[in-house]
Amino acid sequence: MADTVFLNGQVITVDRYERIVEAVAVSGNRISAVGTNEEVSKYIGPLTRVIDLEGKSLLPGFIDSHLHITIYGTNKLGVDCKARGIDSIEDLLEALREQASRTPEGKWVRACGFDENRMREKRFPTRRELDSVSEKHPVFVMRTCAHHSIVNTEALRRAGFDEHTPDPQGGRLDRDEQGVLTGLLVETAHMQMFEAAAFSEEEYREGLRLASEDFVAAGITSVHDAGGYGPDNLRAMQKAVQAGDVKVRIYAMICALNQSDAFVRKVIDAGIVTGLGDERFRIGPAKVFVDGASIAPTMAMREPFASRPGDSGILYYSQDELNRILIEAHEKGFQITAHAQGDRAIELLLACFEEALEKHPRQNHRHRIEHAGVSAPDLVQRMAKLGVIPTPNPAFLYEYGESYLKNLGERSAYMYPVGDFFRNGIIAAGASDCPVTGYSPLVGIHAAVNRKSRNGATVGEQQAVSVMDAIKMFTIHGAYASFEEGLKGSIEAGKLADLVVVNGRMLDVPKEAIKDLQVSLTMIDGEVVYASQEAMAK
Repeated sequence: MADTVFLNGQVITVDRYERIVEAVAVSGNRISAVGTNEEVSKYIGPLTRVIDLEGKSLLPGFIDSHLHITIYGTNKLGVDCKARGIDSIEDLLEALREQASRTPEGKWVRACGFDENRMREKRFPTRRELDSVSEKHPVFVMRTCAHHSIVNTEALRRAGFDEHTPDPQGGRLDRDEQGVLTGLLVETAHMQMFEAAAFSEEEYREGLRLASEDFVAAGITSVHDAGGYGPDNLRAMQKAVQAGDVKVRIYAMICALNQSDAFVRKVIDAGIVTGLGDERFRIGPAKVFVDGASIAPTMAMREPFASRPGDSGILYYSQDELNRILIEAHEKGFQITAHAQGDRAIELLLACFEEALEKHPRQNHRHRIEHAGVSAPDLVQRMAKLGVIPTPNPAFLYEYGESYLKNLGERSAYMYPVGDFFRNGIIAAGASDCPVTGYSPLVGIHAAVNRKSRNGATVGEQQAVSVMDAIKMFTIHGAYASFEEGLKGSIEAGKLADLVVVNGRMLDVPKEAIKDLQVSLTMIDGEVVYASQEAMAK
């Protein structure tokens, strides 16, 4: 007899036949039966919990194939500009002063989610303004893209930055006309400051717990963590999972935001390889950064931005440098990947894959491209030929669509081109890149289907996909991207009982209303880890 039976639902199995059925039985941590109400009712015993779905949709648990769980969680420990609706420099400074008043002298005061475009002043705070918050605390304000920050004098001192510090490769320390540091740090300069402002293990663990609570409430049952603070970050994730503080399953990329190549080198030398671990925590691909952000924008482009003639973005590595780092990881058995947003960066990464596979042929490598932002048709064809997996972020179109139209012009038609991916037989895994944008998979699915910004601007409507295809991106395709499609990603007998219920019929609501659906229940490993008040009342 089953432990739990779901009846009377729109069960979106996402199996190879895309079956829609009525009922599911769960025994232990596995799905034991899938079918009609009559077929599954045979598994109901005196101790079986029966959940009447009342026609609502039951789906495989959502898989977010690229986010930063530790960064999102630790952001909640400071000033979150998005969550607090901060829209002026004055409000930001006041929030930082309040945070400083509760922070021991000498400890970091942090803010995240800052976007100068949403401030009334349309600018960053100045170094001197942040000095006015505190001269006894290092103050660190991270832009929403997580590729820029603005800091005070004490933070610059802690990181060892002064007027004589040269710009690092792939980054910049902003200076005024007299050569004095303004406190604005771009790309690799920001990444160095990000590492200097690292948290304690206790703070990591608390942030991970908070993040897991939010994610399961959104129906997320598995995440592919895209890196953060390096070895300490990885260790904290493992401990939090083992302690049960983190409910979501983690596929952990080997990546640090600062000096990602050095971290990859350490892990290669340690003999660790992709796949090590279990169903709760598993080692993922080796990852580095090839270019900058899509929304700043600093991503590396083949032609200058429409909004910035003469500016083609930032590359972190040359082709030879990228090949040196990742081809060895490929040779040693790693799945390999890189952050690549601009078409120039994607081109470099594809060339790296091509050389790696020519030198060391390997079937079923499943190498990835994190984000794969401006994927022009020629790049899509190369992806298809190589069998690589892009992880686009459709929710960026919803939150930042206008910036793509402004900065890319006609090339915005190829920003996260999921339609082209599907048409070319490419398995694209959906991702949020949280905390750069919100983590809700329903918003990601909505954006992939509608291709509209929050304000109604259309961004590449020819790249829209069906609701079923968008669901695949956040379920079975995510499982495929981590070599786990035999374990999860669809509702089939024998697979892990990772399931999510939404409060409507997902395939029948108007496509414009997908983002308004809510998660009613989330199950991981056969255990209900989240239930809405409405679901609990029943």
